[in-house]
Amino acid sequence: MNNKVCVAITGGAGFVGRHLARDLVSRGHEVVLIGRGKDVRDESIYKLAGVRFFASDLSDARELRQAFSGCDAVAHCAGINREIGAQTYRQVHVEGTRHVFEAACRASVRKIVLLSFLRARPNCGSAYHESKWAAEEIVRASGLDYTIFKAGVIYGRGDHMLDHLSHALYTFPIFGLVGMREKPIRPLAVEDLVVAIWASFQDARLSNKTVSITGPEEIALSEAVRRVGHVIGRNPLYVRMPLVLQKIIAGIAERTMKIPLLSLAQLRILSEGIVEALPACGSLPADLLPITRFTTEQIQKGLPEPGSFGLRDLRCCDT
Repeated sequence: MNNKVCVAITGGAGFVGRHLARDLVSRGHEVVLIGRGKDVRDESIYKLAGVRFFASDLSDARELRQAFSGCDAVAHCAGINREIGAQTYRQVHVEGTRHVFEAACRASVRKIVLLSFLRARPNCGSAYHESKWAAEEIVRASGLDYTIFKAGVIYGRGDHMLDHLSHALYTFPIFGLVGMREKPIRPLAVEDLVVAIWASFQDARLSNKTVSITGPEEIALSEAVRRVGHVIGRNPLYVRMPLVLQKIIAGIAERTMKIPLLSLAQLRILSEGIVEALPACGSLPADLLPITRFTTEQIQKGLPEPGSFGLRDLRCCDT
């Protein structure tokens, strides 16, 4: 795909989708952003040359076929980390992926890329993990040229990681660390993920492959939190909390916050550690491996405006 191409991005109004769209536009390509609605937090993305928006909740394959018409590839980045009403894991991750696949076939799309989760797997007792795995299986059986990226913790401007960590550190004098034992993570810069996704559109080495993608640096989850605290000048009392207490906090956050400080799915993810793919899968070619470390400069680049959580973050204050 060295010539000008058109790429449809589901979840295009979301964190990864916006970064991917900007990268594609900077390379001279066209983008169709697909989302339930326009994200007002970054409306500049819709004004970029070569970008158009198509409203869809992925529930209608015929509708998606219209969105995919004329597209060379689909980057399926849509996903949720908590269930609200009709937006269930099954509806979004499984049925949504099925509709994306059907529409891509009917629109003669040449390539489909799925953004999945590093430890997505069947029969593990987590609806989030299992639904992500089911989406992978749909794509692997699609007959289309595909690449599945099983990603770990992704960070960058507009993410949930740095956004919520920084707001929490500004808000609370005590910060609860997940679980009573250290768990490692490998923070993945969104810029490195976007480079890999772009490569998958044209690199035959990634054709019909499922690959893991994580950052180059393995650190304890608590160390990642402390680095963010150091950058913003906050040093709360760090306390290890048992998972049962964290589940209560996550349950309350899901019910009260527009974007939860911690969701039950995220708690399960963090409690396992996010370093190796499960089940094991392929790896990226050496020249495509992420190289960006979780440094002070990277953290600063991805931080939101400083501030605490407030009424604007509560679902009851949604207008």
